[in-house]
Amino acid sequence: MDLELPEELQLLQKTVRKFVDDKLAPHEKAIEENDEIPRALITAMGEAGLFGIGHDEKWGGQGFGKLGYCVAIEQAGRVNASLWNVIGASAGLFGTAVELGGPDDVRARYLPQIFSGEKIGAYGLSEPGAGSDAGSLKTAAIRQGNEYVIEGFKTFITNAPIADLFVIFANVAPDRGSKGITAFVIERGMAGLEIGPNDAKMGLHGSTAGQLFFSGLRVPAANRVGEEGQGFKIALGTLDMGRLGLASHAVGVAQRLLEACTQYAKARVQFGKPIAANQAIQWMLADAATEIHAARLMVYDAAARADRGERITQRAAMTKLFATEMLGRVADNAVQIHGGMGYMRELWIERAYRDARITRIYEGTSEVQRMVIAGGLLENT
Repeated sequence: MDLELPEELQLLQKTVRKFVDDKLAPHEKAIEENDEIPRALITAMGEAGLFGIGHDEKWGGQGFGKLGYCVAIEQAGRVNASLWNVIGASAGLFGTAVELGGPDDVRARYLPQIFSGEKIGAYGLSEPGAGSDAGSLKTAAIRQGNEYVIEGFKTFITNAPIADLFVIFANVAPDRGSKGITAFVIERGMAGLEIGPNDAKMGLHGSTAGQLFFSGLRVPAANRVGEEGQGFKIALGTLDMGRLGLASHAVGVAQRLLEACTQYAKARVQFGKPIAANQAIQWMLADAATEIHAARLMVYDAAARADRGERITQRAAMTKLFATEMLGRVADNAVQIHGGMGYMRELWIERAYRDARITRIYEGTSEVQRMVIAGGLLENT
């Protein structure tokens, strides 16, 4: 098996890395302090093609496939996590859901705007009583002629305060449980849609999240994504891809943390020698390097299989589980290696530590990933 990236993806990797270093990195501290991403930066990411990298050229994407998307996201993960979060929720979740579900007229209407970064998307699945148990969502959609009337609300919706478009999931036949869940595209400004304020969070400052409220919201039937009852399948397929993106991001952050720790350990002198001379520090670095390498290979393997058309639900869950828990360990040890300075807001290490914590929760908690993995094992025995 050839584990070397194709030449075009190596070039993509270098190109994205240069864009991240030159255009995004200078703003990462200001984003944290102001809790806001300037729209000009989002526009620049769109012009650089970051929103469309993993998507079909037919719908305005760059055509690099899921492996290309993961390669790019790993590099984007080297700066403030909020920057990737905008892409992940917009192109990664909204874009994938519409691309998976269709139909073509919905894809043609919305995807080019999303993949160019002209418009920002959001993905409305979670509810207060339906987080990990997404199949029990209560938002309802009732068909009335050529429209659906939607009632309910969503919570923890990334990009909600800044999004132009939303793919939301509602049940058209509550008596059928998850088999009645259906997806729709709704547009900002539609009567009956209310968007809550930006949630205050422990980390991911700059990335917005909020609630969506639907009260008599009328959505044209032409805005339905897929057929009635296909929403849950679309949601789960979307999350498979989202989990790969999140794992790629975790690898990128962890790699940058390892590089910072290695440099600091060689420069920081205590008791007359660099702390890198201490076996305790060496083992932290060695463990981090080993786990990052393993996580990267897991990401590339799952993404390559997705590009070949294989179902990757179980592998995506394994990859997300391992990569995000790896990031938690690396971020914790990074603070330890940097000592008191690692706890100070003067360094980005402290921010990375806080930002890393959510990765084990959103797009499926670590516990849910274990359920998915075990379920796949038990199905096949």
